[in-house]
Amino acid sequence: MSEYLLEMRNITKIFPGVRALDNVNFTLKKGEIHALMGENGAGKSTFIKVLTGVHRPEGGEIILDGKRIEMHDPLVAAKHGIAAIYQHLALYPDLTVAENIFMGHEKMTKMKSIKWRDTNKAARDLLKSLGSNISPTDRMGALSVAQQQLVEIAKALSQNMRILIMDEPTAALSRRESEELYAIASRLRDQGISIILISHRFEDMYNLADRVTVFRDAQYIGTWPVNGIDNATLVKHMVGRSIDQFFPKGNAKIGNTLLEVKNLSRTGYFADVSFSLHEGEILCLTGLVGAGRTEVVETISGITKPTGGEILLKGKPVRIQSPNQAMKMGIGLLPEDRQKQGLFLPWSIMDNITLPAIDRFAKGLFLSGKQERAEGEKYKDALRIRATSVDDTASSLSGGNQQKVVVSKLLSGSNRILIMDEPTKGVDVGSKAQIYEIMRNLTEQGFGILMISSELPEVINMSDNIVVMREGRVSTIIPASEATQESVLSAGMPLEKKA
Repeated sequence: MSEYLLEMRNITKIFPGVRALDNVNFTLKKGEIHALMGENGAGKSTFIKVLTGVHRPEGGEIILDGKRIEMHDPLVAAKHGIAAIYQHLALYPDLTVAENIFMGHEKMTKMKSIKWRDTNKAARDLLKSLGSNISPTDRMGALSVAQQQLVEIAKALSQNMRILIMDEPTAALSRRESEELYAIASRLRDQGISIILISHRFEDMYNLADRVTVFRDAQYIGTWPVNGIDNATLVKHMVGRSIDQFFPKGNAKIGNTLLEVKNLSRTGYFADVSFSLHEGEILCLTGLVGAGRTEVVETISGITKPTGGEILLKGKPVRIQSPNQAMKMGIGLLPEDRQKQGLFLPWSIMDNITLPAIDRFAKGLFLSGKQERAEGEKYKDALRIRATSVDDTASSLSGGNQQKVVVSKLLSGSNRILIMDEPTKGVDVGSKAQIYEIMRNLTEQGFGILMISSELPEVINMSDNIVVMREGRVSTIIPASEATQESVLSAGMPLEKKA
């Protein structure tokens, strides 16, 4: 008898003009968490859609419990106990938790009415088995993203799930919520449920997975035990080239002070925050979610107003009343949510890039299309934005390339201070390496970068100095060369919870 619950052999999927999967292989054991990793476009999403019956492959076979099966639609996948939780959750926000869990397989009486008491009890029992006290009568839209994920897992369990696919499960979660999800996934594994984990975050893989499989350019590269592969080797397999230093070392000369905040405060959010940013420096603002990091940079960039303290640019006190004024003063913000706050998704790459500097391209009442296009092409080439042309819409790009467009917007203006809120969140490993390289190149040109990050390896390896916030105040400022993950995490913990 095979040791594998699931085997996918030589799976091939072809779309018009594109081979999305090229003879890929994958195996899954009972009670195993198996990570599937690769850059955007590697074939992970297509692979999952084949497994869940959304796409029918042109070649290969799917073996479940030692028997070949035809996964020709999602209902067949559900019948075999295969469920998927996608990054963008499929839920009904105006219905209750219990209604969401049992949607499509309601508990009915002989008269075809819903047994509400039985439904709510079953929902409560499922949630309790996951360690949650969410009420089955709560409205789904009122829950946090982490709670909504729990409900999705409970829904899968209600249909006798055997294989759970988790697509970027921690992308929108805080560190504490991620750790709670790790505990739930481990509990499911102990119950014999198998999990396929898709994530850009190495931390997820190392915390959860037993094995890891890598796809690259629609092909199967290999499978390894997680405890037998390191970051450098994994990155090399994923991007197809050797990356000697995933985090490029900085050679920039630290120069004059660009930005200084003194005792900056905003009542109810943060108090007495002080630090300075210099030319050629990457200064990281880190801490737990809720520590006040984002609120501080929103104040510096003119989105909100302070209630105390002062902001100085090149030694002179300033009052920043709006984001537009901040940009005129040379402060550019790369927001955490690039799609909602950083881009006009229906617009072209060129129009997004040139928007902040639109006055430069004006000729009377008209714009110089030639100059605009040249500007767009300049940044497309300089930042290696992968697109057919600058006329492609921002919505057509991968997460990493969208992030590069937002960075291009900042550079197209006259900004010398760049505020980057979670600059590599939700991008693949290859794009991460490119964004890190871009950041280092900018500091060598004299830019100052104020980075917010929750990824501790990124915090330590990409910063010159680290400002750790705790409960709305600066806990400590550490030179990155002296920092460890443990010291940064400890400095950010609430006082009563510190070891």
